[in-house]
Amino acid sequence: METTTTARRRCSYSSISSLLMATICVTLMIYPSHAQLNATFYATTCPNVSTIVRNVVQQALQTDARIGASLIRLHFHDCFVNGCDGSILLDNSGSIQSEKDAGPNTNSTRGFNVVDNIKTAVENSCPAVVSCADILALAAEASVSLSGGPSWNVLLGRRDSLSANQGGANTSIPSPFEGLSNITSKFSVVGLNITDLVALSGAHTFGRAQCRLFSNRLYNFGGTNNPDPTLNTSYSISLQQICPQNGSGFSVANLDPTTPDGFDNNYFSNLQNNQGLLQSDQELFSTTGAATVSIVNSFASSQAAFFQSFAQSMINMGNISPLTGSSGQIRSDCKKVNGS
Repeated sequence: METTTTARRRCSYSSISSLLMATICVTLMIYPSHAQLNATFYATTCPNVSTIVRNVVQQALQTDARIGASLIRLHFHDCFVNGCDGSILLDNSGSIQSEKDAGPNTNSTRGFNVVDNIKTAVENSCPAVVSCADILALAAEASVSLSGGPSWNVLLGRRDSLSANQGGANTSIPSPFEGLSNITSKFSVVGLNITDLVALSGAHTFGRAQCRLFSNRLYNFGGTNNPDPTLNTSYSISLQQICPQNGSGFSVANLDPTTPDGFDNNYFSNLQNNQGLLQSDQELFSTTGAATVSIVNSFASSQAAFFQSFAQSMINMGNISPLTGSSGQIRSDCKKVNGS
């Protein structure tokens, strides 16, 4: 699809011999393509959407300190499977195998009720206008900025999928047990680079993780009967108190032991101190010769640099294969396809 500039250039260079062709060119210049997302997509159709989303997120944070991290995780897990299309929100149905039941999501992803509350509030103000996929993007930004992190202009105009991809969720979402090279490859597949990887991992500066996602590092890492050697010893002991060897695995620990509910750059200082909770976190700093190490050091020394990169990487992630134009639909209920 053409931008305004492209359309103008094509119309200038073409030999226009009819009023019809002239009209087409003028129309292209006045009404540029909406195939690309933009920050003002709802400027006339739902001008208060950002405020509506922010208010619901703010209210949720008052009773659930974890919800900001949970909401940004939903956006992340959505975008890595078939692009940012709201597919993670779909429940099981006769034709849909829900991504909620995929390995990385089951008994783990949360915040769906808050998304429903946001959708209800948005529908009351602007019926059948704002997609669930865009709500996830807006909720992620609100979650970060309300927790002390950066703010950015969320690009909008996504539409919602008509299906889910449970198999894709099982294979495409980076795992906390994977090595750095595998995770780097998963980011590369969706067009994100090393800086995006490190910056987006910085979202682990708030929120919690279940013991089952890192307990392998505490007791028998790699079959050694010892903790992961890249795990700070005193930190490991404190984690063992939270996650006993024969525990259920569903207890939670703070991803950032220093400022667990604030969005800052302490995550990167933690990595320098061997206090990354997940294996996938610590490997950003502890993998010898990895290109990620210098980025971690940069973000640890400058919160401003981290915030700037994080905001840009969130925009980059939000641009992964969105449905636009006449593709997909605007779901009235984020949990199901319209008419189902």
